[in-house]
Amino acid sequence: MMEGRDDFLCGVVEGFYGRPWSMEQRKVLFQWMHRWGLNTYLYGPKDDLKHRLLWREVYSTEEEAQLKALIGEAESRGLRFVYAISPGQDIVFSSSCDLTLLKRKLSQVAELGCHAFALLFDDIDHSMCQADTEAFSSFANAQVTVANEIFRFLGNPPVFLFCPTEYCSSLCTPSVSKSPYLLTIGEDLLPGISIIWTGKKVISRDLCADSLAEVQSVIRRPPIIWDNLHANDYDSRRVFLGPFKGRPPGLRAHLRGLLLNPNCEFEANFIPLHTLGSWNKEGKEERKGDEEGYGVERALSVALQDWMKELSLPLHPGRQVRSTDPKPSLSSVKSKSSDSSDNQHEAKPKTSITSSRSSGALASDEIPADPVTDQDLEAGENQFSRSSSHEKNSRRGLCSGRAPLSEAQIRLLVGLYYLPHEHGPPAQSLLQDLTWLKANCHYVSVNGKKTPQQKAEEWRGRAGRFLAACDDVALLHSAMVNSINRAVLYDLYPYIWDLRNTLLVAKAFICCLEGRIMSESSQLGYWKNCFHWCGASSGAELLGMEAEPWVFKGGLSGEVQMLLPVGTSSELFSHPPPLFPTCRLYNIRPFQQKDKVELYRMVHQLYQRGRGSQDATISHPDFIGDRCLGASLALCPEYSLVLEDELGVCGCAVGILDVRFFAKRCQATWLPAMRDKYPSLPHGHAATQEALLYFHEEQDYPDSQLYHFPSQLRLEALPELVDCSISRSLITALLIALKANGSQGVFCEVQPTDGSRIEFLTKLGFLEILRGEARSREGVVLGRLL
Repeated sequence: MMEGRDDFLCGVVEGFYGRPWSMEQRKVLFQWMHRWGLNTYLYGPKDDLKHRLLWREVYSTEEEAQLKALIGEAESRGLRFVYAISPGQDIVFSSSCDLTLLKRKLSQVAELGCHAFALLFDDIDHSMCQADTEAFSSFANAQVTVANEIFRFLGNPPVFLFCPTEYCSSLCTPSVSKSPYLLTIGEDLLPGISIIWTGKKVISRDLCADSLAEVQSVIRRPPIIWDNLHANDYDSRRVFLGPFKGRPPGLRAHLRGLLLNPNCEFEANFIPLHTLGSWNKEGKEERKGDEEGYGVERALSVALQDWMKELSLPLHPGRQVRSTDPKPSLSSVKSKSSDSSDNQHEAKPKTSITSSRSSGALASDEIPADPVTDQDLEAGENQFSRSSSHEKNSRRGLCSGRAPLSEAQIRLLVGLYYLPHEHGPPAQSLLQDLTWLKANCHYVSVNGKKTPQQKAEEWRGRAGRFLAACDDVALLHSAMVNSINRAVLYDLYPYIWDLRNTLLVAKAFICCLEGRIMSESSQLGYWKNCFHWCGASSGAELLGMEAEPWVFKGGLSGEVQMLLPVGTSSELFSHPPPLFPTCRLYNIRPFQQKDKVELYRMVHQLYQRGRGSQDATISHPDFIGDRCLGASLALCPEYSLVLEDELGVCGCAVGILDVRFFAKRCQATWLPAMRDKYPSLPHGHAATQEALLYFHEEQDYPDSQLYHFPSQLRLEALPELVDCSISRSLITALLIALKANGSQGVFCEVQPTDGSRIEFLTKLGFLEILRGEARSREGVVLGRLL
C-alpha cells in the first residue's frame, strides 16, 4: 500500500537519448518544479557516458563538485534528487568485480549528499553470458540479486527505484499477468524497492486504473510511472508542447509516483511541466460534491499565460548569460567554406553531444554556438544582401526588431506541436483541408468533367482557408526568428522551420491543383498510393492498431508530406536547418505571364555574374531569357513555378512533362520564331556565333534516357538565398506537379564545372545518367526517378 500522500513522487526524469541538459538549465528546472509543486528529479540522461556506457568509471574531482552542487540546488528547492545508473548493457551479474565497481560508483554519489537511487535495466537484451547462465536461474533472478544487494549496501534508502527490462505491457511475454520475468521480479525484489512502469506502451496515450491494478498484482507493489508522454528523442521532426493529459488525478491512489520524461529541448517543456504541476496539485486536494477537478483546457490556459511571460524575457540559448566581450562573428569564422547552393554549416536537432572536457554530462555548461545571435543574423544578412542599399535596408529591417510572440501565435505553436497521439486544432484543420482538397480536386482539375459552379467555389473557398493557414505558419516562423527569447528560438527553430518548408511545398501543390494537375481518377495521374489520414488522430493510429508514435515519423510535417505525390521521398523533405535563420517570407506559386519580365531580368543578371562582365553574346536583352526559359514558359507554362520573397521574384523552376512531345512543338513553333529573332551571323563574333547555334541546332536525347526520364526541369535562383532549403522546396514542388501528371522520371542538365549544383541535386536523389562525351552537347545530365 502507499506510505502516504506526502510520499507520492511527482516530478521530472531526465532520461532521454540525446544531449543532456546544461547545469544552468537544470537550475531553472528546479525553480519551475518548486514553483509548480513538483518534488522529485531523477538524473538519468542516456547519453551521459558515466550513467550508462562507462558506468564503472567514477566521477572526476570537477564532476564531483558539479554533481554535489546540483544535489544541493535540488535540496534547496525542496526537491528529492534521485541518481540513476544503467549498467545493464554489459554488466556481468555474477562478477564480484562488477558488483564492487557498482557499489564504489554509488558510494561516491552517496557521499556527495544523494539519498535516493535508481537502478535501470531498460532497453537491453534478455541474454546472459555463460557465467551468468550458470550462476542464476533466469535473467530476472540475476537482476533481482544485484538490485537487492545494492539496496542493502546503501542502507535500505527510502527511495530506491528499479526499472525492469519488461517495463510496459507491450514488452511483457506473453502478457503482464503471465510474464515469468515480471512474476519473478515481483516475488523476489525486496519490498522497499519501487518498480518503474510506463503503461500499456513505451509511450502510453492514457493510463487507467484497471491496467495499473493488474500490474500491481503481479509486481506486488504500486508502480511508479516513468511517463514518456512528451518524450521526443525517437523523432527528430517532432516536439510536444501540449498539456499533461490522459492520466486522471485519481490514479495517484494506485501509484508510488509519476515522473515525466519530457522533450530533449529544455525550453519545450514549460507547458508539459506546468500542467503536470496542476495535475499533481488537483490530485492531492480533496474534492467535495460537484467541485471540478483537473481540467486539461483550464490547466493549459493558465500555463499559456505564464509561458507568454517567459517568452517575453530576453534569454540566451541554454539560459546562459552571454559575455559582453566582443567575439568574431560566426559568418567571418566559417564563411570560407560556406556554399550558397547548399549550406554546409547546418544546425541539427537532438544531437548526442557531451562536454568536450568530460566523458560525462556534468562538467560543463557548454552548448553549441548559438546559430542565431544578433551579430550572426546581421552578418549573414549582410553577406548575402542584394546590391541595392535600399533593398538591403528593407530586408535587414525585417529581422532588426526583437519582440515576444503574440498569444495567438503561441496558441498556434502549441496546436501544431501538441501530443504524440493527438494533433491540436490548427494541425487537425490543416490535415483535414489538405486531404479534402486532394480528394476533391476533380472539381477544378485540368481533366475534370464539367463541375457545378457551387462545387468549384467550395473547393476554392477551402483552398483559400488552407493557404491562409500555411501563411500563418510562415508568419509564425518569422516571428520566432524575431523573438526576444533566443533560448526558445534555439530549441524550437528546427521544428517550425521544417514545417514552414513542408507547407510551402503543400501550398504550391494546392495552387497547382486548380487547372494544372490531372485528378486522381486520370490514368496518367500517379498519386493514388498516398496515405489519406487526417483529423485528431496521428498517422500511426490509422494503420489499424494502437501503435507506438515512432511507427510513423515526422508528426504534422510527416503527415503533410505523405499526402503529397512524392511524399515517400524523404530526401526531398528531411534536411537540417541553415546556419543563418532568416525571417524572410517566401512563396512558391504557379507562373503568370506578368512574371516573364522579372524572370528574364533575373537569368540575365545571373549570366552576367557568371561571365564577370557583359560580353558580345548578350547583345539582345531577351537572349539569355529566351535561351534558358523562353520555350518552357511559352509552350508549357503550367509546369513553371516562381519563387518570390518580400522583394520580388528570386527564383524559378521550369519543367517539361514530355520532352519528346515538347521537342516536336518546339521545332514547329518556337525555334523558327527564335531563328527569325536571332539570325545566324556567319562573320560575327565567335562567341556570339556559338551562342546563336543553340537556336539553330536540334536538341536530342537518347531514347533510353527518355524512356526512364521523360521529363526535364531547370532551376534558377539568386545566390543571395541564405536558406538553401527554399531551393529544395522549389524543386520538390515542381517534382510533385510532374509526378501528379504521370511522369516517372525527370532529368536536368548541369555544367560539369558547377560542382555545387551537382552536389545540391545529388542530395535530392539525382544521379548522373549521361555525360558530355556521350552526347552532342557539353554538360552532365542528372536524373531522378519519381
